[in-house]
This record gives sequence, C-alpha cells and structure tokens, in this order.
Amino acid sequence: MTAVTAAALIVPASAHATDALADFLHQQGLVAPPSAALGSAPPFNPVVASDGSVAEDSELERPLHSSLVVHALGFLGVPFRLGGDSAEEGFDCSGFVQAAFRQVMGLQLPRIARDQARATESIERSELAPGDLVFFNTLGRRYSHVGIYIGGDRFVHSPRSGARVRIESMGLRYWATRFNGARRVQVAGLTTRTPPAPMQAELLTQR
Repeated sequence: MTAVTAAALIVPASAHATDALADFLHQQGLVAPPSAALGSAPPFNPVVASDGSVAEDSELERPLHSSLVVHALGFLGVPFRLGGDSAEEGFDCSGFVQAAFRQVMGLQLPRIARDQARATESIERSELAPGDLVFFNTLGRRYSHVGIYIGGDRFVHSPRSGARVRIESMGLRYWATRFNGARRVQVAGLTTRTPPAPMQAELLTQR
C-alpha cells in the first residue's frame, strides 16, 4: 500500500493516533523508528491552565490533528503550482494547508499564508504538536511560507516552483534561520466550516 492510498483510507483517529502516526511514518521510511523519533518524547505538550487543569484542545482535538497529518502526507509528490489548491492541479504552500484542513476537518482557513497566521493562535515552538502550523520568512516578510508540523522537528509543505510536496527538517540551516512562528488551529474557535470532503482513493494517485 502506498502512502497516498493509506492516507485515502484514513478515518478519524483513535486515542492512539499519535502511535499510529509514528508507525505510519516509520513504515514509509520518512522518520527513524518511533522509539528513536516520535516515541522518545511526548507527542505534544499539553496547555496547562492556571488552576492546573489541562486545556480541552490537548485532550480532545489532537487525535483529529494526527489524522490531518496522515492525510497531508498522502499529498507527498504533488507538484508545486502557484495559486494551486488541489492535488489534481498542484499546490502552493498555503493552498496545501488550506486543502488539508478543509478535507479532514471541514475548516476553511484563509487562502494566504499571512492570513492563516492571523487566524490562528500563536504557541511556543516547544509546544508544537502534529497538525500545528509552522511559518517561515522566505520572501523578506513575516509569514510568507507555511507548512504542517508532523513531529520529530519535521514538517510537510509545498516548497517552491519546480518542487513537489515533501518533508523537511526544521533543523536545516535554511529553515532554522527563517522560522518565525508556530501557530495552532483551534477548531472550536473557527466559525467558517464546510463538510469534510470524502477521501476517495480514486482521486489520489501515486505521483
């Protein structure tokens, strides 16, 4: 089964979604074994309120974000296309993010990367969890590039003209020097929602 086919068959994740995500990434040769990569640290840092309670987002929404990541990985190899927002036509960076959230969560994020930053919640880099957004200054302005964090200090994105959707390490010098924000999509905080698109295997072909 290819990564694309696997993503097409994903349904909302169980409580063990983070383990399944780690296994999936390892099976596809995208990361080290779970014990050496995602499994060596908690999948995310819960947000703790002043009264000591754990924020609802960390308890209820993260499994769905893990399904989002696996679905996004199904787009690996889709070519970059400026203004593109579909696997059939190609993606630019923000179109890739917008399509993933729309198809899995039914959430309509803004179309432009800087507007996606404005519509989401700022978090510390240490709080990053699979499904959060990472932003970079690649054009001499803040929030000019965006990708989806997948864990293990890596993200998936549609990088540039002539390239294809791929996984990158945030530790690479190019990205480390341009990183300028980690942000989180709070599902309950977004009011513009559309029904999640069916994930049809026949629409996702190996590239």
